[in-house]
Amino acid sequence: MGEKTTISVLEGNNFVVSDLRGDIDASPSEPLGLFAWDTRFLSRWLLTVDGQRPNVLSTDDLDYFYVQFFLVPGTGTIYVDSDLSIIRKRAVGNGFHEDVTILNHKDKPVDLKVRIEAAADFADLFEVKDALKKKGEFYHRIESDRLVLGYRRETFARETLIIPSAKAGIDEHSLSFAVHIEPHGEWTTSLEVVTVLVGLGENHEQTTGGHGDQRARSNMKRSLEKLGEAVPRLSCDWPSLQVTYRQSLIDLAALRFFPITLPGQALPFNSELAEATLQALAQQQGTRVDDFRDEEPGKIMHEMRFGEMTAFEERPHSPYYGAADATPLFLILLDEVERWTGNAELVRQLEMEARAALTWIDKYGDRNGDGYVEYSRRNTETGLVNQCWKDSWNSILFADGTLSRLPRATCEIQGYVYDAKIRCARLARKFWHDPELANRLEKEAAELKRRFNQDFWLADREFFALAIDGDGRKVDALTSNIGHLLWSGIVDEDKAEAVVRHLMGPHLYSGWGVRTMAEGEGGYNPIGYHLGTIWPHDNAIIALGLRRYGYREEAARVAMNMLEAATSFKGRLPEAFAGYPRELTEFPVEYPTACSPQAWASGAPLLLLRAMLGLEPTGDHLLIDPAIPSMLGQLELLDIPGRWGRIDAFGRGRVDTSAVGDSAQSS
Repeated sequence: MGEKTTISVLEGNNFVVSDLRGDIDASPSEPLGLFAWDTRFLSRWLLTVDGQRPNVLSTDDLDYFYVQFFLVPGTGTIYVDSDLSIIRKRAVGNGFHEDVTILNHKDKPVDLKVRIEAAADFADLFEVKDALKKKGEFYHRIESDRLVLGYRRETFARETLIIPSAKAGIDEHSLSFAVHIEPHGEWTTSLEVVTVLVGLGENHEQTTGGHGDQRARSNMKRSLEKLGEAVPRLSCDWPSLQVTYRQSLIDLAALRFFPITLPGQALPFNSELAEATLQALAQQQGTRVDDFRDEEPGKIMHEMRFGEMTAFEERPHSPYYGAADATPLFLILLDEVERWTGNAELVRQLEMEARAALTWIDKYGDRNGDGYVEYSRRNTETGLVNQCWKDSWNSILFADGTLSRLPRATCEIQGYVYDAKIRCARLARKFWHDPELANRLEKEAAELKRRFNQDFWLADREFFALAIDGDGRKVDALTSNIGHLLWSGIVDEDKAEAVVRHLMGPHLYSGWGVRTMAEGEGGYNPIGYHLGTIWPHDNAIIALGLRRYGYREEAARVAMNMLEAATSFKGRLPEAFAGYPRELTEFPVEYPTACSPQAWASGAPLLLLRAMLGLEPTGDHLLIDPAIPSMLGQLELLDIPGRWGRIDAFGRGRVDTSAVGDSAQSS
């Protein structure tokens, strides 16, 4: 019946991963359960009726936070001929709310024993990943109307409250219901699962809002509706694009994170997400040198975690700063937000943080004084080896497949720094009233561009090196990183054509998109995490880079092929998928451990739309220069918000993407 297939329902800081029955039965290393604040609050949640687990009829994930499971009791035969129906409705908020309804189709009453088995291992996400054992103590309490499952390690404690609406027999492992249903009648109970954080100075109950799922769902539903009202409306002759667009917006809404420290990046579709991101990052900007967390003054964090291992400094994620690209990208986003929204107040508000980030680039980012930003982890125990976007340990390889040495200055980070300095020069001159800083940044950016095009260029292969390593050697593998160089604008005009030829050639381009590493390189693997897979966000950045250098048709092909791939994933692009040639597989092959949904991938279709429509803010105007794939027909994006108010963009598909790049060859 496929019950082992998983279904995920999520909202903000909480998500539930179950089988298609709605059950959770997780082994220590299996990623099933109710997760909140980087902890698994339920590892077991099994429904039985008269001692049997039901069979699945249908599972409907109606919204990102709401799912229904339609079940029947086990019959012992392949034929479903049941006199009972079971419906589970689950709404995820902070914890989750579940309604269990049993329908009696007989003309006589029935008596049933309904049981919910519950357990919580309170595993930290890092413990789930590495199958580590707990170091604290478990406990439980049975109260008059609820079961409390708990875990404590010194002052760190977490609890799961399970509260039924119907009278139940409660023990430490389960809730049991003696159910009597009249002919053609029904029985329902609601179950409230509440996550409690203890050890924050006070208990924080993450409730979903009372019995009856209307209240639990309504706040999230209104949140999604509000987001929908704020974003542009899409109309297209190719219906699949509308499915992908809506799915991207839904997933971005689902993946919003509401940290304890900040109550309450998808330009141009919703500026509030980008503005909140900037404020949250600024709040956690590095202030000191801390080897354990890879923290340095002015550095922007990589990630933050709230689980047990972080609390006891067994992992450095409180927050962790092991990313050399986040700091220049923070500056790029600050300028981009102002260009789209005209929010000068935010630029002025974050001036000191922006200046600190610029100082980090020159003082700490450039570790050896060669004018390039390189990385080498301070924390050699748990820190990331690679602190670029390709952060797997073996992503920075030479063409023969051998590993480069630290510290590494990857090419795309130099592009980000170039772009950040150009943008901050504009901010300094216009908003910070510091022409001296503006002039200095422009001179530094020009010198960086000159030196980069000289030092990173591989004349014999006609593309830019992936990196310069700790021995001063050019890492000569052909990778998708060169596409980010077009996005940043650091590529000299006389080298752009060669870069594009490689990007669209058969070694890097699979037919679905640009691979992370080219076929034929020593480390190439079509299912290697950063060694040949295809990443949607990577391709969206590349598409915008192609547009920047005037390669409109090539950008249209990247966008179209990526949107075609989305149709095989029901409109939801995953984090990554396999890099097999399109003519070999005829459909995009899933990568086995790709996150889906994932924020980068969810934002990719929005950036692809920008690339196809040629949207570019200039002063108080939005320039529109469409290059639309012919397959899409008429494409309209209505009510695009910005400093200009609201504006419509539209174009008709005229680019035959099947004819673009076919003659391109890679060296």
